This record gives sequence, structure tokens and C-alpha cells, in this order.
Amino acid sequence: RRLKPRVRLSGLIGAGLLVALGPACPQDGGWQTARPVQGVRVVASYPHDSGAFTQGLVVQGGRLYEGTGNYGESSLRAVDLKTGRVLRQTRLAPRFFGEGITLWRGRLVQLTWREGQGFIYDQERLRPLRRFPFSGEGWGLTQDGRHWIASDGSEVLRFMDPETQDVVTRLRVLDDARPVRFLNELEYVKGEIWANIWHTDRIVRIDPGTGQATGYLDLSGLYPRSERRDSQRVLNGIAYDATADRLFVTGKYWPRLYEIQVLAEPMPAPP
Repeated sequence: RRLKPRVRLSGLIGAGLLVALGPACPQDGGWQTARPVQGVRVVASYPHDSGAFTQGLVVQGGRLYEGTGNYGESSLRAVDLKTGRVLRQTRLAPRFFGEGITLWRGRLVQLTWREGQGFIYDQERLRPLRRFPFSGEGWGLTQDGRHWIASDGSEVLRFMDPETQDVVTRLRVLDDARPVRFLNELEYVKGEIWANIWHTDRIVRIDPGTGQATGYLDLSGLYPRSERRDSQRVLNGIAYDATADRLFVTGKYWPRLYEIQVLAEPMPAPP
């Protein structure tokens, strides 16, 4: 996606810790949050395909699954976590722009951006099994054990019935009364929905019952802006291994995948 303006954020990484979140948000340049903002510690980093326009990320059993985008380049991949080597890949037809992915009962589900089609694959071989229609744009995708949860770049998340793919409810994401827009790649983490905020280095943590933002993660130092050759190299990709309690993040065209731990103490508020 190359439609919205780039956003400038401050922050450098040092000794594995990240500095405080700047006040700007893409939806309101003067916005600040009263919610806690946490940094992270880098536990490890692994090679990542710098040619991958990452749109979705899932990890299970030590294996990484990745959905990539762009017309003519979109794919679904199984990736060796430690080496970044692509073990298996299924390419989408050139007319499809791949988006978010999730695992659901031994199947991988992938959305497309504006084509109104989703795909279901066999997890082991990444063999396409069937497709399904949906309305609106597809951005991020996760699941909570009962529903598929999809974003479309707005502040609204759609909860879908996995059997029918119908939208059963919508959740508006707010920070107090302010909408948190540009919700992108999603992950369900310990009872919360985590979402990349597009064109920022920020993740918002969302209460799935109320839609309220419970806090934010600042990852602005993982891949410094000074090293990014263009504005498309943004944070986008969250994968949580619930079995091992491990959290991974990466971004579009990023050369590294990071295993991180969230710091317990919130960062100090910016001056």
C-alpha cells in the first residue's frame, strides 16, 4: 500500500532498550496518550528476507508463516525462524495483493487488499484449498479461538464467523474518545488484540471487550529511520508463540526478525 503519507517518529535503540514515544499519531499530529507506553528488550534477532513486503506473520512450533504483498509479488510462505530461509512458498496470482494471515485449526487463512477474496490453505504444504468472498478492504488478520478478526485500515475491527466468513460484530478502537486509526497487522496476545499502527513504529494493545486502547509499545529503535531507504520500510508483523511465550516482530523489507520482551515499567511521558 502506497497511499498514505509517511509519519516521522523519534527514537533510537541502545543496549536493547527503546526511548520514549513521540507525541505524533498519524490521525492527529497533536495527539498524546494517557495510556502506558512501554519499551522492549531485544532477546534475539534473526535474518529476514529484505525483499519481503510483510503483511502477515504467524509462528507455531518453531516455524514462521509469512504473508507478503504487492501485485505480482504476493505470497504465503513457511520460513525457518532461525535462518530466515523460505522452506515452502505459494504465490498468489498477479491480480491479488496479499494481506494479513492467521492460523485456524490446521489451516492458514490469508486476506487480499481490494480484491474481496480470502484464501484458505493447508498448513503443511501451503496448498490452496478454497477461497471465500468478503466485503471492504483486507489489511490485518488474527483469531481469538472463536472468531477471525480483521482490520481494514480504519479504527474498526471486524469479527467474522470462521464457518461462514460473515461479519458478526464490529469493534471500534478508541483511546478514551479518540479513534485509533490505521490499524494494520494484528495478533491476539494473552487476551488482547495487538495491532500495528500503519506508518508508525507503534503497536497498540486493545481490550477486545471494550475496544479501548490499554497501552502502546514503542519499537522506534529496532530499525532506525536513518537506515531505511524508503518510506515503505515500516513496522508490520507481530507473531506470538503462546506455547513458549515468545513474541516476534518485523517490518516490510526489514532485514531482521526480532524476538522481544516487553518491559514492565512504562516509559516516561515526553516533555
